[in-house]
Amino acid sequence: MKSWCKNLLAAGLSLAVLSACSSNDVEEEPVSELKELNASVFPQINWSTSVGDGVGDYYSRLRPAVEYGKIYVADRDGLVVAFEEETGNKVWEADFSNLFKDRLLGKNKGARIAAGITVARGKVFIGGESGLLGALDAETGAVVWSAQASGELLSAPTVGDNTVVVNASSGSLDAFDVDTGEKRWSYENALPNLTLRGTGSAAFLAGGFFVGTADGKVAVVIKENGQAAWEQAIYTPKGGNEFSRMADVDMTPQAVGDNLYAVSYNGNLVSMEMRSGRILWTRKYSSFNELATSGVQLYLVADNSRVYAVDRRNGLELWSNSELANRELTSPAVVGNYLVVGDFEGYLHFIDRNDGTIAGRIEIDSDGLYSQPLVIDDKIYVQGRSGKVARIVLP
Repeated sequence: MKSWCKNLLAAGLSLAVLSACSSNDVEEEPVSELKELNASVFPQINWSTSVGDGVGDYYSRLRPAVEYGKIYVADRDGLVVAFEEETGNKVWEADFSNLFKDRLLGKNKGARIAAGITVARGKVFIGGESGLLGALDAETGAVVWSAQASGELLSAPTVGDNTVVVNASSGSLDAFDVDTGEKRWSYENALPNLTLRGTGSAAFLAGGFFVGTADGKVAVVIKENGQAAWEQAIYTPKGGNEFSRMADVDMTPQAVGDNLYAVSYNGNLVSMEMRSGRILWTRKYSSFNELATSGVQLYLVADNSRVYAVDRRNGLELWSNSELANRELTSPAVVGNYLVVGDFEGYLHFIDRNDGTIAGRIEIDSDGLYSQPLVIDDKIYVQGRSGKVARIVLP
């Protein structure tokens, strides 16, 4: 069995402390074995292809983007490829490392892409651990512009009108002109001594960027000037050591109607008013995954890979599923009557949204699935660690 350890960033901690994450002395909870399934849904791979060497064992939130009749995919080393959405045939490819080696990547050991892909305004936005943010032409793959962010880029850029923002690992939300790459502003947030390795993308709504922070807050930053309209703590860090006080909000705040939903690691799932940030209800859950919603249901994959459905009106738990516990599940996505999640062995699981039972599964990439499935018009796009990309349909 493979076992992935959520990476940590620590200020002032020794490598010996960090390496304890993978020590044989640490007692790990058992990984749930897959049980024989009496399936009621039978997903099929419509087409599949491969992009470079994938992301390997590295932390990554790279996932495909679908726009303009194409699917855009990248690997960690910087290969960016556009395929026809319906057929999977290649349209163009670009080598991110070569495109920018004379600008910003020459001293940074290549692309190390982990942030993206976002496609909007005729451009493909993508970034990496070097802090480089690049914009490519969506039709040709040609370079439009590049810029340097304040820190590592580990989550997808967010486009709001004429602005693209990235949430850097330094705690800074950096904004750039979407057409020129000129820096417009930075919203700074102080980092705790110890944080999870990762950041959440911002959500753009009503002229503001809603973003989670490493110290357990959600903030809304005004697009025009980079000033915070409000900040709201969704969890107050507690405990006797830095590990127990980690409270990262490593997901994109989820908006439904006038309300906003967010979850923190070691902390809480909350509903808040979008206008003011006032907390409406809070429930004890711990997660670094994205949320999914449909109707009145809010879906959550906890940090131990248990899956929950919660009534978003009041926070009451509707069902839970522990059959996939500790299988390093991806963030969930909704397709029709099902919730889909990937796991570290490369299986895509279909969970009945009514009662939480597993209704079907399909193996995609034996090296594992790691990022949230993308659902477009009831078609599911997934990317595996080996670089395999597949489109899955339900018959």
